[in-house]
Amino acid sequence: MPSQLVCRPERDLPVAVLTVSGTLDQLTGDALGVAVRRSLAVQPVKLLLDVSRLTVSDPVAFGTFGSVVCQTAEFPNVPIVVCGAGPDISEALAAVPGCADVEMARDCATALAEADRQPAPERVRARLRPVPEACRQVRQLVDQACARWHHSEFAATAALIATELVANVVRHAHTTMEFTLNHGDGRVTMAVRDGSRRMPETLDPGYADAGGRGLRLVNELSAAWGVLPVSDGKVVWTRLVPGLP
Repeated sequence: MPSQLVCRPERDLPVAVLTVSGTLDQLTGDALGVAVRRSLAVQPVKLLLDVSRLTVSDPVAFGTFGSVVCQTAEFPNVPIVVCGAGPDISEALAAVPGCADVEMARDCATALAEADRQPAPERVRARLRPVPEACRQVRQLVDQACARWHHSEFAATAALIATELVANVVRHAHTTMEFTLNHGDGRVTMAVRDGSRRMPETLDPGYADAGGRGLRLVNELSAAWGVLPVSDGKVVWTRLVPGLP
């Protein structure tokens, strides 16, 4: 009988809770990675992973989980707390590269209460339609947020990058998008999530070409940027740091 793994999101924001039950083995390991990426893609303050009803028949399957943790260490850089793990799961995670420092908690209720007491981050979210007007809307959001956060040095660059990210969705993905702007630790992070699984491409246009320079501009103006694939699309993100680039 094939193994079954059920990954159920209990909540997304501000703290995400993902309950995992069933059997983890090499057949179901990928499903765990997909579910964790999906929870991280909404950029919660913290992700609580409830494994109290999880059975591990093959510790090697945790390698997928470890790869997800490593992939998302830079973005969205969300702390992951594994709740309710028995000795077998704790030992298996500790042996996976990138997972040795994952926080452990006895139960999710306690971890959730502690996480909810932490100050909420400074964040702006907006759902936008894939129309040219979305570019103007996102520029206004960025200008207003940078002024409110007293980061005028970011405003022009951030508005330009945000416009390019949104314009890519308008031109290529043609889906509703969610724009997120985060401020913390002296840096600004922006992300645009859309419903297309087509990955963005960095082109090399000639001098006479009218377009194709958007992602090159994002690369040049950002301290870091990348793409987080999820089951129903992708998240293209970028980070700005004072004095860079």
